[in-house]
Amino acid sequence: MALGSDFRRLWSAYAISELGTGVGFGALPLVAVLVLDVPEFQVSLLAALGGLAAAALALPAGPWIEFRHKRPVMIAADLARFLAVVSLPVAMLAGALTYAQLCVVAVVQSVGTILFAAASGAHLKALVGVDDRDAANGRFEATFWTAYSAGPALGGALTSLLGVAWTITADAVSFLLSAVGVRSLRTPEPAPPVRGPSVSKLAEITAGWRYIASHQGLRSLFVNQQLFAGAMMAASPLLTVLMLRELGFPAWQYGLAWGLACLGGVAGALSVSRLNTRFGRRRVLLMSGVGRALWLWVLALIPAGPAGFVLVVVVEFLALYGSGVFNPAFATYRMTETEDGYLSRVIACWSITSRTVQPVFIALGGLLAALTSVRAAMLICGLGVLASSALLPWRSSRHLDQVSEVARSASS
Repeated sequence: MALGSDFRRLWSAYAISELGTGVGFGALPLVAVLVLDVPEFQVSLLAALGGLAAAALALPAGPWIEFRHKRPVMIAADLARFLAVVSLPVAMLAGALTYAQLCVVAVVQSVGTILFAAASGAHLKALVGVDDRDAANGRFEATFWTAYSAGPALGGALTSLLGVAWTITADAVSFLLSAVGVRSLRTPEPAPPVRGPSVSKLAEITAGWRYIASHQGLRSLFVNQQLFAGAMMAASPLLTVLMLRELGFPAWQYGLAWGLACLGGVAGALSVSRLNTRFGRRRVLLMSGVGRALWLWVLALIPAGPAGFVLVVVVEFLALYGSGVFNPAFATYRMTETEDGYLSRVIACWSITSRTVQPVFIALGGLLAALTSVRAAMLICGLGVLASSALLPWRSSRHLDQVSEVARSASS
């Protein structure tokens, strides 16, 4: 494995940013509740608005990023998120914080995340050789789960000791440090793809979706991901209500269950490279895609007490282990199968679709719980996650077993 010093710098920048985001996990709703005392509807609206408005604003971002150097885009996205988030403790200190400002910050954060992901995914492909992509994506995935295992606990402790303003400040500073890390990369960035013959703006904006639709493996994974992630996101607030309200778990047990389960994601991400070597990329991608989807429905049956706590930890650990293997395997596959002139747009369109679909699923999950019960809605969400396995690219062996000819020629 020949992951160089620039990869380590980029990885460190990502780790700092993700740890800050983990520490500030749920900070905006926390501010809405603890500082502004807004009603539940406005707390939910804050999350939905951040996703949907960001998706609309980021629509032209794919082609704008595609034909530009990626590092300046990543730095700009980090700085925009830093300025947006740091404005909150400043406004709190001045006694001028408003709900409208929270909404603006939520949108800027979401747009910055989409821009950073689109640029960094394409940049990582240029920075890391074909043989090292599984290991590189595995390290990023392990870092993500580590940050979300330790970060919320650290954030909760920081909020309890010093107040939510300091938690938000830590999140903001992490974006600034990430920008510094990206700026420290020394290897000259390759020239961006050259824009082809002039086409309409609409054609440029939709090129990512059209590329996905034309590729059998990507198309299957795209549909699979939207159903899987949508049903998982719909189940998340339902599980919170089930554990904290209906079953009476204390908040510390709820947080501990999530932290322990995230270790499954870390373990999965660290094992993906070895699993690919032993079993092959196709088998690992498909089996982990099934493995991550098998377990959610069980949570609809959890009892109260210690047995319920252990069941939640075990079920979520197994599900997140599957996700920890699947996500980097999928990221490598998407990176390899997508031509350089389309990768930023494909990633941007993927993110935009997810941020549009998931709030809809969350709303439907809440409606379903209101019409039936929390357990019934959890069960249906679990069955939806399970059904997503049928949408994996089972017939796409040619795409999954080998690197495409386009990717070979681009990397040679």
